[in-house]
Amino acid sequence: MYIMGKGNSRLNRYLEKDLSKLLKGGYSGLMLGPRQVGKTTLVQYLLENFKNTRNYFLQNPKTRADFEKDPERIIREVEAMEAKAVVFVDEAQKVPEIFDAVQYLIDGKKAQFVLTGSSARKLRRSGANLLPGRIKRYYLDPLLWGELGLIKENTIKEIALDNINKNRHFSLEDLLVFGSLPGIVTLPKGEREDFLKSYALIYLDEEIRAESLSRKIGAFSRFLELAAGESGTSPNYTKLSNEAGTSAQTIKDYYQLLSDTLVIEIVEPFLKNSRKRILASPRYYFFDLGVRNALARWPLTENTANVQRGVLFENFVMLEIIRRVRALNKNFKINYWRTSGGAEVDCVIDLGGKIIPIEIKSGSKVRISELRGLKNFLEEYSRVAKIGYVITTGERKEKLAENIIAIPW
Repeated sequence: MYIMGKGNSRLNRYLEKDLSKLLKGGYSGLMLGPRQVGKTTLVQYLLENFKNTRNYFLQNPKTRADFEKDPERIIREVEAMEAKAVVFVDEAQKVPEIFDAVQYLIDGKKAQFVLTGSSARKLRRSGANLLPGRIKRYYLDPLLWGELGLIKENTIKEIALDNINKNRHFSLEDLLVFGSLPGIVTLPKGEREDFLKSYALIYLDEEIRAESLSRKIGAFSRFLELAAGESGTSPNYTKLSNEAGTSAQTIKDYYQLLSDTLVIEIVEPFLKNSRKRILASPRYYFFDLGVRNALARWPLTENTANVQRGVLFENFVMLEIIRRVRALNKNFKINYWRTSGGAEVDCVIDLGGKIIPIEIKSGSKVRISELRGLKNFLEEYSRVAKIGYVITTGERKEKLAENIIAIPW
């Protein structure tokens, strides 16, 4: 199934150019990303340009079982092909043993590979051979604003991207409620709710099976709902453990599971003192707002966009910043900042020698009196932070102070 939009035109992805260059150069790659972000669709589209290809879909139970019993089978099948093949292994983490066979074929120049995966957990636990020095790693996110054709101007040049698709009239309210998974944004509104609920149930079922959590299904299910509702915050493990009916350590383990299966983004606090950084709590953002809302059991209606507007808009902007840094292949750090006195800044982009603080406000108008945290940050880090931004739902840029600019999202 291709990623289709209105008028049956395919949605371009930022990663497409890099992957195409990789494959045409005869190299191999591993693309990670959560379920349903379009990994399989993108690879299948790119492989249309190659004649000698072979696909292995390990989410198919029979294919997976065959390779679990006999991982060397892929060597025999590829070696039987008449010319050097381009081999696609989808959900490769489901059979970690296959990576040794992949290495053998790459080293022998008998094939090049595109591997995809939605979890690093099984690979890490099994001590799988992650092919160091042999493959390039990529990450695919849900659709970015430029992939939805939403960018009108780039004010923060360090994270600037251009549109690569036309604007198909996606509304802010729709994106806040339904998120930006490729398979979702192209569906009629009436079908999106069922898809997202199915996604939540499939994820729950898959992870329970993969982690042997069947005896803890109630606790894990309650945790998922609570954690989704807490998206964008530093969670109180004790409070969550009481509400989920399990220990605080188990809650921490569950968060690690969400991180390993690429369902949450972790944003660490911005602290120059490394000891304080260790003691401070990170914030967790669910990778897609539609999935977050479905897991939290919020009604998938426009009313949720109004009731939860502040929380959803902050998540929406933070996810875009995180995705852009990845899409640009930059080594920038994304943090948040909070003082013991309660002053805070939602997002701090650390470029190394320069820092960009960003406050996120869901209103169209912002007063300078609402920006105590941003002003404090700019004063404390004046040597490296020369200007701060406020991202709003307004229509035009405004200079709120000498070193603070409000910009429309």
